[in-house]
Amino acid sequence: MADNTERLEQLRKVLEKEVRLPSIYMFKFIVPNNNHSLALVMSLFDESSEINSRVSANGKYISLTAREMMLSVDSIIEKYKSAFTIEGLIAL
Repeated sequence: MADNTERLEQLRKVLEKEVRLPSIYMFKFIVPNNNHSLALVMSLFDESSEINSRVSANGKYISLTAREMMLSVDSIIEKYKSAFTIEGLIAL
């Protein structure tokens, strides 16, 4: 989690400097291709979010791209913190 904490602080600085909120923010995650991991990632987003998925060539992973209206930098960071609790998740 230490690596993630550092990454999130770096992300916070970039977001505060370069992103005007509220706006639609794009999240991209890769998770193992199983129903449990997929359900956990999907649960991070509300019904109004646009979510696209794609299975890897070998079928072992699934990438998810979600676009959601975010109101603050803190809300984006909290979404990533929740995502990082999902086993096997990679955030891009």
